[in-house]
Amino acid sequence: MSIMPGAVHRAQTQAVIAALFDDAHDISVAVGVRDPRAPQPPTLADEAAHLRQALEPRQREFAAGRAAARDAMAQLGLDPMAIPAAADRAPLWPQGVRGSISHSNSLCAAVLTRDAASLGLDIEADMPLDADLLSTICSDHEQARIAGPDQLWLAKLIFSAKEASYKAQYPLTQMLFGFDHLDVALDLPGRAFTATFLKPAGDFVAGDKLPGRFDQFQGHLVTAAWADKSLFKGA
Repeated sequence: MSIMPGAVHRAQTQAVIAALFDDAHDISVAVGVRDPRAPQPPTLADEAAHLRQALEPRQREFAAGRAAARDAMAQLGLDPMAIPAAADRAPLWPQGVRGSISHSNSLCAAVLTRDAASLGLDIEADMPLDADLLSTICSDHEQARIAGPDQLWLAKLIFSAKEASYKAQYPLTQMLFGFDHLDVALDLPGRAFTATFLKPAGDFVAGDKLPGRFDQFQGHLVTAAWADKSLFKGA
């Protein structure tokens, strides 16, 4: 993907990401998009400590992600403000706002909402998963479901779906877990997926499901997932 030429490309990318949430669950989101290879505004003082801990390429992505988040905040009528990272590295959002940031080496995006839903966004290069990672990312059951010539590409989609689903559930559970905690079933014609909890996490119980959508755009695989307490079986 070439560096974003300007407002038209940015608007197209924002529209693709917003549609993933709006089409499936009527979640209204503000979307900011930045290219980490382009110059970015300086990060703010409260973000500096986390930035210093990252290697230089990741520093560029962090700066672009924070700039994208402030772009999205402006769409919600919020003044630009620092988005520091908590000890677990999760962004600390202003009161009344939920969001998610995803970094890649060629695209950074942030989604924010005032709705009750907790959001998860993941951006990956649209290419197959490294074969050495297949058994780490996918269970035997998942591998069997995607068996065939496209298995490694579908495994990359499952990886991205699990990343987005993890981000969606984390603000509600504050729980760290591995890839084996979720089972992802793909709906390729519908460009959708369902992530099912195989083990409890906070108020989620085994069998609870998170919905998600995905799209491919300009060499990127973009996945979106969302969660709120109405999805809990125990709610």
